[in-house]
Amino acid sequence: MGQTLFDKVWDSHVIKKIDNGPDVLFIDRHMVHEVTSPVAFLGLKKRKIKVLFPEKTFATADHNTPTRNQHMPVKDLLSKKQLEALEKNAKEHKISYWGLGHQKNGIVHVIGPEHGITLPGATIVCGDSHTSTHGAFGAIAFGIGTSEVEMVLSTQCIMQPKPKKMRITVNGKLSKSVTPKDVALFIISKLSTSGATGYFVEYSGEVFSNMSMEGRMTVCNLSIEMGARGGMIAPDKKTFEYIKGREFTPKNDYWKKAMDYWKKLYTDEDAIFDKEISFNGSLIEPMITYGTNPGMGISINGGIPNSDEQDGSKKTFLKSLEYMNYREGDKIIGKKIDFVFLGSCTNGRIEDFRAFTKIVKGRKKAPNVTAWLVPGSHKVEKAIKEEGLLTILKDSGFELREPGCSACLAMNDDKIPTGKYAVSTSNRNFEGRQGPGSRTLLASPIVAAAAAITGKITDPRKL
Repeated sequence: MGQTLFDKVWDSHVIKKIDNGPDVLFIDRHMVHEVTSPVAFLGLKKRKIKVLFPEKTFATADHNTPTRNQHMPVKDLLSKKQLEALEKNAKEHKISYWGLGHQKNGIVHVIGPEHGITLPGATIVCGDSHTSTHGAFGAIAFGIGTSEVEMVLSTQCIMQPKPKKMRITVNGKLSKSVTPKDVALFIISKLSTSGATGYFVEYSGEVFSNMSMEGRMTVCNLSIEMGARGGMIAPDKKTFEYIKGREFTPKNDYWKKAMDYWKKLYTDEDAIFDKEISFNGSLIEPMITYGTNPGMGISINGGIPNSDEQDGSKKTFLKSLEYMNYREGDKIIGKKIDFVFLGSCTNGRIEDFRAFTKIVKGRKKAPNVTAWLVPGSHKVEKAIKEEGLLTILKDSGFELREPGCSACLAMNDDKIPTGKYAVSTSNRNFEGRQGPGSRTLLASPIVAAAAAITGKITDPRKL
């Protein structure tokens, strides 16, 4: 029997199998940030041990970082302490550290691929649920808890039960203005936020093959939002062209050797998945969420469903609508919004800013909208300026902030006020996720741009 892509990567990293228990898995790359690492490093200190392979760990500041005046001292005391702890721990253990102001600094899941840390066939972990982003390169990548961060720092291994395997195939040609974000939100709306629980998902089909690497990262990033342990896409020519020549990718003869291995990373024809799901990509429209979890999504011209149509709890559904101040049957199109957030590890890459800029070019930001445009890294910020996008954005009434997670989870000053509506390109729309009492509508950069210039939910295809 053949192997799936997931099997090939997982099995090649198993150091030990525990009878009726988890596998001991070797980890190739470990990403750390300031929020989930301080306690892990404290655990090492208490046990008087060092990081086993510091060259396999990479640290960046992203969650708690301000997106304005990063050259100034951080005002929030907790954020300041966490950032200082990360810098101190990285220095003590000789770990690469890219803090505020560093040219390589940015959101952990943006800078990994940018610098070639993320590679096909690798195992990658981080104390952050959206580590699944890196699966776009044919890697097994997943988030871990603080105790597991300590385990990886000290042993370069982790104990994990092997997940079941699911393949999601999407064929057909995507319609105009339908982006990878829409594809992901469509899938989650069909499977729900628990539909892939216990599985590791492989995305297959021409829709994913035709996506850019940035688009594939967006899809894999959102795998966690349907309950999956992670998501991955088989590496191909696009993958290899993207990573070639980056700082941490293999060079010369090592590159050739790596390519010999990477080209074998695909699912065999006779491999068997525990679950198979297929969708027609031509039926997908621009998507937007209306509730308080990523599974509550509809097409931009759709209506909010009736509670009797829901598979889950009617009480929970109605509570979500009450929080959002929406009603069953409401059309989402034309709903007034207050904020637009472009950024996060889901949609903070240069491709996302290009798409946003293309819509707003020659138009003006609506006066009732506050827009936060936050690049995912300094490299993205630099590209925005070099490509002339910043000039277009400024002419349209927008300003660019400095890199960081920003309003995705509101751990810094970028918080959506109570009761306000935000069209956000991030990954979660839970109650209070973007600030206490905030109301979040998840969407693509194109839908966000349309809302930013009209001040309401607008079908981008009309622009």
